[in-house]
Amino acid sequence: MAGVGGGNDFQWCFSQVKGAIDEDVAEADIISTVEFNYSGELLATGDKGGRVVIFQREQEVSLPSSSKNRPHSRGEYNVYSTFQSHEPEFDYLKSLEIEEKINKIRWLPQQNAAHSLLSTNDKTIKLWKISERDKRAEGYNLKDEDGRLRDPFRITSLRVPVLMPMDLMVEASPRRIFANAHTYHINSISVNSDHETYLSADDLRINLWHLEITDRSFNIVDIKPANMEELTEVITAAECHPHQCNVFVYSSSKGTIRLCDMRAAALCDRQSKFFEEPEDPSSRSFFSEIISSISDVKFSHSGRYMMTRDYLSVKVWDLNMENRPVETYQVHEYLRSKLCSLYENDCIFDKFECCWNGSDSAIMTGSYNNFFRMFDRNTRRDITLEASRENSKPRAVLKPRKVSTGGKRKKDEISVDSLDFNKKILHTAWHPKENVIAVAATNNLYIFQDKIN
Repeated sequence: MAGVGGGNDFQWCFSQVKGAIDEDVAEADIISTVEFNYSGELLATGDKGGRVVIFQREQEVSLPSSSKNRPHSRGEYNVYSTFQSHEPEFDYLKSLEIEEKINKIRWLPQQNAAHSLLSTNDKTIKLWKISERDKRAEGYNLKDEDGRLRDPFRITSLRVPVLMPMDLMVEASPRRIFANAHTYHINSISVNSDHETYLSADDLRINLWHLEITDRSFNIVDIKPANMEELTEVITAAECHPHQCNVFVYSSSKGTIRLCDMRAAALCDRQSKFFEEPEDPSSRSFFSEIISSISDVKFSHSGRYMMTRDYLSVKVWDLNMENRPVETYQVHEYLRSKLCSLYENDCIFDKFECCWNGSDSAIMTGSYNNFFRMFDRNTRRDITLEASRENSKPRAVLKPRKVSTGGKRKKDEISVDSLDFNKKILHTAWHPKENVIAVAATNNLYIFQDKIN
């Protein structure tokens, strides 16, 4: 797979954007999660209004060979299904409102013609089945065509119902509801490699579920102290290993990652491996603990590495080396001098996600001002791109962006003081097999692809 841009690498170009153009963004329309399915043919988004929107890729258009100057037309993603996954609820025992916001979506491997996904808000996880219907049964004995019951005494002959073609209809139906297992807010769900179980994590506990069983789960991690005043860290993210169904990792607000093996004990209180980078005493400040908190952890597709995102950087860890990461990439180091103002406006607590490309050779994560960053692990090149409607002409090549940190600003650079911290890219996804990426910017979903000459 090609690199991330610059030099002789391919260039990223705009493909499409989904969402409203209105300046006034409704809170419910803000995208809160993005996820490709295993084949990359479907792309799901969840929003703060509890809705799930699934996009399906259209078939590629093969252009005639004579049209050399026309761009190659790839299949675009169009809306396939939209449904309300979660509704706002109220916990009467604790007098707490439970938001409908979708925190995470995870696809299950496709077993038949239907697709399945897990979606979760703060408290309840749901398993959805998305299926197509293009035929309907006609010719019932006890019902008229309009659905009314017929008088049994007027039925004089037996009819055999037949299937008649109809307009394609996509149905989303809840198959399982996994509730009442989390006291705190769910931050992660991850489907296991056995495709029968999955884990869900909140601030203090991780539970293991069977996809067929909704009334009980196994608590595999519990870091809640006997006295809550002794609480020093919380769980921020968790994920199952892509190939070993007994292995999972979870990250903490202290910047540490624990790898656990479920074969060792039923309750994984003691980790098998503990990943932590020693802190440089010279760079310690009031904000050190906050910016070292890990907001996302992702295994590589190969299962050899894992990637973590903290506030200022992305780190790649070799599972065989616990004392320090093998690669560290600075995402927006120019913000280090702005931490005080970022603390005052609460941006320092933003939780950025990260993702791998299909071959684990490149990684992507978001930043502010609708910027997102890509890093090529082989060439160590990096690039900053912007998700904006201003350069959203079809097939328009994205220009690399640069941030000026002081002194004389060059023509194409943007000053660090003029960055818009309300425009942030927290959620990104990379197609599992191709160079197609999805970037969520507030209420808009941008899709970019590599330019094909």
